Amino acid sequence: MAELKQLRKKIDDIDYKIVELLNQRAEIVLEVGRTKKNRQIKVHSQEREKAILRKLQENNPGPFPNETLKLVYEEIISACVALQQPLKIAYFGPSATFTHLAARRKFGSSSEYLPESTIKEVFEAVFRNKVNYGVVPVENSTEGVVNYTLDMFMDSDLMIASEILLEISHNLLSKTGRKSDVKKIYSHPQAKAQCRSWLERNFPGIPIIDEMSTASAARRVARNPSAAAVASELAASEYNLNFIEKGIEDNRRNVTRFLIIAKESPGKTGRDKTSIMFSIKDKPGALFLILRPFSRHGLNLTKIESRPSKRKAWEYIFFVDMGGHIEDKNVMKAIRDVQKECLFFKVLGSYPSAD
Repeated sequence: MAELKQLRKKIDDIDYKIVELLNQRAEIVLEVGRTKKNRQIKVHSQEREKAILRKLQENNPGPFPNETLKLVYEEIISACVALQQPLKIAYFGPSATFTHLAARRKFGSSSEYLPESTIKEVFEAVFRNKVNYGVVPVENSTEGVVNYTLDMFMDSDLMIASEILLEISHNLLSKTGRKSDVKKIYSHPQAKAQCRSWLERNFPGIPIIDEMSTASAARRVARNPSAAAVASELAASEYNLNFIEKGIEDNRRNVTRFLIIAKESPGKTGRDKTSIMFSIKDKPGALFLILRPFSRHGLNLTKIESRPSKRKAWEYIFFVDMGGHIEDKNVMKAIRDVQKECLFFKVLGSYPSAD
């Protein structure tokens, strides 16, 4: 017991030292904030944040795990940024959606979060300077692309500033937590599709009604003891619901990609991605001619998607993600060659790749 008491005393001493160092860090951050204000430099720098996290992980000898170290420092950075000026983040709401959860994972608990009822309203909040950033879903590993998000970029001048990859785990929630009470189920269409087989096996014949989001499904179920919702653990806590079953997604590696939108893209971090959109001339071999420059300049395309332009029948807009930053020579050369074959071309942003 004496040895245990001595070890605990060492832990306490280290904790006090950590608190002391955190406050020293915060004081320097406030000085940085005053310097930035005098020079009219924006408070939040994604490049600097990414560099801090990467260096800490690269120089971490263990046994403290790198992923946990990253989460701890994301909260420290969030708190320090808030001392200068709290970030305002718009997200596709309401509260407790997976987009809300992704935003909190990225920007920490010290930021201010504003739910918007549509993806369009998230874009508008950023455009009107109501917030610093917006967070919207763009694709799921099981069910594919969120078309409305891609469509918004056709008419918007906003840029992609970053991306978030979030593992999605769905749960069946209700007021009572009893399977026998369920007469109907509410869900967002994407969540329903990701749990289709499980729902068919366990609730055959029970109607599944579409909602605008998983959180709005949970909010509706909170007022109806004979209904259940497919939603997140955060929604269960937010709306005081009980679990009928956890982890009902059909694919255990169910990941959703979210985009952070802003008025400008960040500088190079060394691990970047560039997104572009374009329409091509209607002629034989047009798509081949467009894709050839990426191969010639050694670029890896991580995504290619097409959407109707909605301006002319059978005209399509292509969305492409590639490795690299717009400032990289090979990216610049490929883009210059691609533009020659395009009717319309737009860079959506260069930004840090999600880990």
